[in-house]
Amino acid sequence: MAKPRLATCSLAGCFGCHMSLLDIDERLVELLDLVDLDKSPLTDKKEFDRPVDIGLVEGGCANDHNVHTLRQFRKNCRILVSVGACAITGGVPAMRNMIGLKECLEEAYITGPTIEGKGMIPNDEDLPLLLDRVYPSHEVVKIDYFLPGCPPSGEAIWFFLKALLTGREPDLPYRMLKYD
Repeated sequence: MAKPRLATCSLAGCFGCHMSLLDIDERLVELLDLVDLDKSPLTDKKEFDRPVDIGLVEGGCANDHNVHTLRQFRKNCRILVSVGACAITGGVPAMRNMIGLKECLEEAYITGPTIEGKGMIPNDEDLPLLLDRVYPSHEVVKIDYFLPGCPPSGEAIWFFLKALLTGREPDLPYRMLKYD
């Protein structure tokens, strides 16, 4: 019988949730006994060649490329999990939601205190178009599960994945949801 397939992606965030996945330490070997790791920054596989069983998404949607990636994950993942504060609420990247996009770009590239000389807002066709605000993943696609934290601990990620992979509901104990 084929092992379940697991895919991961990082959108607008810090990559901390992937680092926590790596923090399961020696259990990575056990995880790889349980799943085939598919499309992921950890494998450098860029495209889906077939659907996967579980997809882990970290980060919110700040630009059109993030939206495209998230929609591809939803289309190709039987179960889709928002992992971490950025995927669930927009996290730190969503701090820009308090001001307009134009003002944000002007502050960053033209009038900000670290700008020397004549600044300009980047405008290159190869850059993804920024959205009007940063959106959490569930505002773009249907999400099946939420794994909170900033980032969630490796222990919480392991507990969550192990439950999903053994057919149990991933009901995290309070100690794994406590933030210090």
